[in-house]
Amino acid sequence: MNMADVFIIYDEVQYTKNDWRNRNKIKTANGLTWLTIPVRQEKLSQRIIDTKVHNHEWRKKHWNSITMSYSRSSYFKQYRSVFEELYLNSAEVFLSRINYDFLIAVNNILGIHTKLVWSNELNLVEGKSERLVDLCKKVGADEYISGPAARDYLQTELFEKEKIKVSWIDYSGYPEYRQLYPPFEHGVSVLDLIFNEGPESYRFLKSFNQHP
Repeated sequence: MNMADVFIIYDEVQYTKNDWRNRNKIKTANGLTWLTIPVRQEKLSQRIIDTKVHNHEWRKKHWNSITMSYSRSSYFKQYRSVFEELYLNSAEVFLSRINYDFLIAVNNILGIHTKLVWSNELNLVEGKSERLVDLCKKVGADEYISGPAARDYLQTELFEKEKIKVSWIDYSGYPEYRQLYPPFEHGVSVLDLIFNEGPESYRFLKSFNQHP
């Protein structure tokens, strides 16, 4: 997100199970554990934007797990109120809006100032890759930054035709930081980094090192 001028919340596509939209991992004294938000999926074609949480019991459960796992971390007390508010004092029922609230909080802590735009505000054309090209054109982008999994389906020639460069994110090579319960694990929530490194968290993100 920090590598882009504009980040599109693209939640008009189909919601998929066992993905990262409603779950993430944290590091505990007993190893990695999943924190999963229970959602209602009433039909296979259900869009992310229409997906609601099943109940609010997950909020207290997640916060208790986070408190138990990170209360001894160096910066938990400093950021506790921010995330406690998001977990325990929100009544939001739409998954996208819940994620958005957390994105804003995390960006503020890390110093990420990228503009966030909802895709449903852009009135996009049809077609899997065509919609992404249109998305770029609607926000005036000349470069599209994509995750590596999209290599299997993205029609890059459609971007080239519109003179839009396609760049691929590389998730390798991130430095290790001070982390509780060794050995070190990379694939965990950004909360792990924030609670352990606090104001210095941005130093461990490649985007800040590339663009000081």
